[in-house]
Amino acid sequence: MYDLVVIGAGWAGYNAALRAKEIGLKVCLIEANQIGGTCLNYGCIPTKTLIQSAKIFSLVKKSAAFGIKLDNPRLDFVKIQDRKNKVIAQLAQGMQSMLKGIDFIKSTARVISAQEIEIQSSKIDTKFILIATGSQPVELPDLKFDHQKIISSNDALLLTEVPSSLLIIGGGVIGCEFASLFSALGSQVTVAEKMPLLLFGEDKEISRKIEAVFNKKGIKVVTSAKIADFNPNNYSCVLVCAGREPNIRGLVLGNLGLKLESNRIVVDDYLKTNIDSIYAAGDCVSSRMLAHYAAYQGVTAVNNMFSDDWRKADNLIVPSCIFTEPQISSVGLNEEIASARGIKIKIHRFDFRASAMAHVVDEAEGFIKVISNQETGQVLGACMAGPLASELIAIPTLAITAGLNIKQFQATIFAHPTFAESIHKAINS
Repeated sequence: MYDLVVIGAGWAGYNAALRAKEIGLKVCLIEANQIGGTCLNYGCIPTKTLIQSAKIFSLVKKSAAFGIKLDNPRLDFVKIQDRKNKVIAQLAQGMQSMLKGIDFIKSTARVISAQEIEIQSSKIDTKFILIATGSQPVELPDLKFDHQKIISSNDALLLTEVPSSLLIIGGGVIGCEFASLFSALGSQVTVAEKMPLLLFGEDKEISRKIEAVFNKKGIKVVTSAKIADFNPNNYSCVLVCAGREPNIRGLVLGNLGLKLESNRIVVDDYLKTNIDSIYAAGDCVSSRMLAHYAAYQGVTAVNNMFSDDWRKADNLIVPSCIFTEPQISSVGLNEEIASARGIKIKIHRFDFRASAMAHVVDEAEGFIKVISNQETGQVLGACMAGPLASELIAIPTLAITAGLNIKQFQATIFAHPTFAESIHKAINS
């Protein structure tokens, strides 16, 4: 009998299995598809690898501004995809090597009792079960995936050529990243978003900024859009980015009684389901579908299973990064949420047009906002759009986690010339 069987080798399940091995448990990790889950195979890593190629292509096209003449740069999309595949394979190999001491089984799985897993024609006994099966793209009733003309985000990563025209349904994180990517690669992109703003839920100024940038780049943005107003035949390809849903179909025996809500596994503050020996983590339970948050949940779930020191999975200081061009990131409370909670706030702001380093690299589009409590000085949140925003967000994340007030944050010395010093200039404004 195993101490723990983990179903799903994405970021939640993989890190949970490693944590269980670390504390000396007998662990089995089951994955129906590829190790690394969505993040490695259909999300974070492949998209960012393609985005890096697009960024280099964009830099080459404007190299003359840096005094370097490169005539007629051309795009080899097949080689771009080959590089992406090699990066995935290399990282998968590294992950696989870390599983020494863990039984890794490539198979579908079904939970048939509180301590039994069915794989193929056999059963596995275990003391605890962690469900970490991730999520999958949402399919719209009026735009069913045919995986050729009407495609999902998974399909978009397998394209062999850049579509000449692309309609993206959904202006959330995934839709905006693909819009930025394919526009840079030469597609004529249209983004249709049903809400009044792109990236709805982000800071409103951030949303307006990315729409303005998209318009400059020739990306057509239609907000408050209705799908019926768009004819798929007018585009080479239609990419549906209408969100993701938990991937739990066929996972649990019907009479087991595992509690679900809106097709999501219900867990308590400690990631335990209504069945004492079954826990769940990652996209199949959380509305925060972020790989790093899934990893945190997976490790927390294992600690709670095998320790008397139970800890709530309640760390909500979770940075979010969007790899558009420019990048976007946020952490903690934004201006709208803080104000809605009745908190008197102070907004500290800096525009990258005043950054020396931004002009050095010719990426001066964007700004930084830091939110503090006007009465206590406590740092509450930050958001930014601009160069290296995905890296810079770590600084206010640490400040918020450490409980710094704005004066303590201001006392920190930042190196010059760097993008990071823009945060210091923001908090001193």
